[in-house]
Amino acid sequence: MSMSMVEIEKQLKALRLYGMLATLESRTLQANQGNTPFIEVYAELLQDELDYRFSRLRQRHFKASSLKELKTLSDFDWSFNPKLPKKEIYELVTAKFVQDGNDVLLIGSPGTGKSHIAKTIAHAAIQSCHKVFYREAHVLFEDIFEANQTGNKKRLFKTFSEADLLIIDDLFLRKKMPEDAADYLLNIIIERYSTRKSTLLTSNRPLEDWGLLLKDNAASSAILDRLLHHGHLLKFEGKSYRLKEAATRLSQGKGKKEIEE
Repeated sequence: MSMSMVEIEKQLKALRLYGMLATLESRTLQANQGNTPFIEVYAELLQDELDYRFSRLRQRHFKASSLKELKTLSDFDWSFNPKLPKKEIYELVTAKFVQDGNDVLLIGSPGTGKSHIAKTIAHAAIQSCHKVFYREAHVLFEDIFEANQTGNKKRLFKTFSEADLLIIDDLFLRKKMPEDAADYLLNIIIERYSTRKSTLLTSNRPLEDWGLLLKDNAASSAILDRLLHHGHLLKFEGKSYRLKEAATRLSQGKGKKEIEE
């Protein structure tokens, strides 16, 4: 039984094959020109559907990640801090470590690009269709406190545990940590370690200070032991990009003022 184009479109809508629906007209024209075998056109239609679904999946994963911006390596100034571990960073951006269930620690001075690289890795992982959840450390602990007050702690920790990649950015940026920070962080890391889910942490404090900052040497040792067991430790050394950008803005502002005067 033959079907009209309108009927085929209705069937595709009923089956929710929106990727095929979007390219049906152009693929039909391609087939009618007679230069491409039917099976090849059909394969391309199927690929159109897969591309559409993966695109929608990536959009959902980005929205669920809590990332507010997309970061890439194309806008990263390598020349400003030539000592950064460029080769290791590029390897992490492949997101293979997420597939392998490995962890990452980015440690170094403020403003050296740790958060930029963490967000770039998050973006790459999302493009590979991994579930990502990003939180600045102080927001993470605020979320846990709020979840405790509202009875949603179990749901929140489920979000932490289900992510293929959990990113905790700027740990110890604020020196004063919540009283239960060590226990909460340890619980998260132990859960993710046992299920081989990847965790990425950035911090401007050296590892030997973590016990003092968490007020719990035993918990700190247990956290680092698990993170480093299947982990990548990258040290960021150099000058602050933030100070560089601030100096550039001041210079541009000064030049503009002189021209106006």
